[in-house]
Amino acid sequence: MAYASTINTAAKLLISMSTACMLMLTMNASHAIQVYKSVGAHGEVKYSQHAPLNGKNIELIEFRSDGRQTNAGQMAGKTDANQSNNAQTAEQQRVAQLEARIKEQEAQANAQRCQSLRNNLTNLNVGGRIYEMDANGKRQYLDGREIELKRERVQQAIDQYCGNPTT
Repeated sequence: MAYASTINTAAKLLISMSTACMLMLTMNASHAIQVYKSVGAHGEVKYSQHAPLNGKNIELIEFRSDGRQTNAGQMAGKTDANQSNNAQTAEQQRVAQLEARIKEQEAQANAQRCQSLRNNLTNLNVGGRIYEMDANGKRQYLDGREIELKRERVQQAIDQYCGNPTT
């Protein structure tokens, strides 16, 4: 008895699934889904399958079963040309972001370089004994003329790389 009931239920399920499949197969791309787009009382955009009673700027949009709009051949508001433009725009935005990041890093490195040059100039202007380390790690003290030449070279570098001359 239970076995017959199970077979009966399975047969009903199979028939209903077959009917649903046949209905879906008979539908073609010309069947459209209607969607109402409206603006609500508080300015919000609403979409519904039923016509709104108190909406503003009601617009009827029809979508085919393949997702394209019936009136403009659009895929949910986008044409293929728009999709490729969006991809290019996204790529261009990514390149622009990378270029901006590189420019920012260069500006930071330049600012550090300028600060180092200004510090060197300050040390050269303070006076006192100034030395450089040679290849063996020994101090080589500079005389007045060598200090003056270094001052001029550092000032030229500041003028060239820092934009505003410091005296």
